[in-house]
Amino acid sequence: MGRLVPTTVLALAAAICMGGSAVGVAQAEVGSAAVAGAVAVAGTVAADAAAGDSASATSAEAFPQVIELPAGWRPEGIATGRGTAGYVGSLADGAVYRADLLTGQGSVLVPGVAGRAATGLEVDQRNRIFAAGAGTGAGHVYDADTGAALASYQFLPPGAGFVNDVVVTDAAAYFTDSRNPVLYVLPFGPGGQLPAADQVQTLPLSGDIVYQAGNNANGIEATPSGDQLMIVQSNTGLLFAVSPSTGVTRTIDTGGATLVNGDGLLRLDWTLYVVQNRLNQVAVLRLDQSLASAALTGLLTDPALDVPTTIAPFGPYLYAVNARFTTPPSPTTAYAVVRLPAR
Repeated sequence: MGRLVPTTVLALAAAICMGGSAVGVAQAEVGSAAVAGAVAVAGTVAADAAAGDSASATSAEAFPQVIELPAGWRPEGIATGRGTAGYVGSLADGAVYRADLLTGQGSVLVPGVAGRAATGLEVDQRNRIFAAGAGTGAGHVYDADTGAALASYQFLPPGAGFVNDVVVTDAAAYFTDSRNPVLYVLPFGPGGQLPAADQVQTLPLSGDIVYQAGNNANGIEATPSGDQLMIVQSNTGLLFAVSPSTGVTRTIDTGGATLVNGDGLLRLDWTLYVVQNRLNQVAVLRLDQSLASAALTGLLTDPALDVPTTIAPFGPYLYAVNARFTTPPSPTTAYAVVRLPAR
């Protein structure tokens, strides 16, 4: 892990000013106030480093490569929001931690609740955190500023499935279930209004996908317009396009590239990132805009990765969360978020 040198910090500041950060599926630009603050701090670090003030520069390291999470956190999902905020959920109790990607500092935003869990996260343009509830069968929505609970939905009884990940479009939020071939849909009302519990829809998946033993549909993404969804099937390594209206799936031809252990998905423009958790790597694919095919263009990895599950973007970087599934969890187990360069 190395500290950012002045030229790197200034280049990052310039990238942010050009709208490099993202929020939800629309990848919206960072607010002007956040950009100004990020640039100001980054500039201070660069000036300190250029002046040879190593102690000051180290204490104010901008955009650290590794962000430590609370001991015993058990992370799985990560999302970026407004400004320099990053959010990480907890499998232990459904809590959500908010970190400042600029400084690496953070605190618990949503307190944990016994019996809850959080896997995939998404922050939408209305600054709401959508959290998949894993084996609890639930999904939750929080205010990304205050952490206040906005809504909770019980999609199915606890233990009857595994609500794994979520993507938000202008029309709805879609949750995957790794055990049952369905998507759970929260259709939005006028102005993005959240639905009542009796308006939640269960959308059966049909077509090419065939559920098997193990983890099936996992990460989920959407095209820029939201007219098609994408899901990765972890146990088979296959990638599918999904109609959000009918649930019909069709295989996306990856040219023989396997995405086995595929977990979180992230789409930036027409580039798709697929986290392959136990392989400690992120596959990078270029999507055909019809979603007929996707070409593997590279793999991202880093020695600091330890069973990463999901990623989120900010500026020229991706942030991967280490779930450390091969390490027995305990109240003292260390967890972290690792910064990677986007390709």
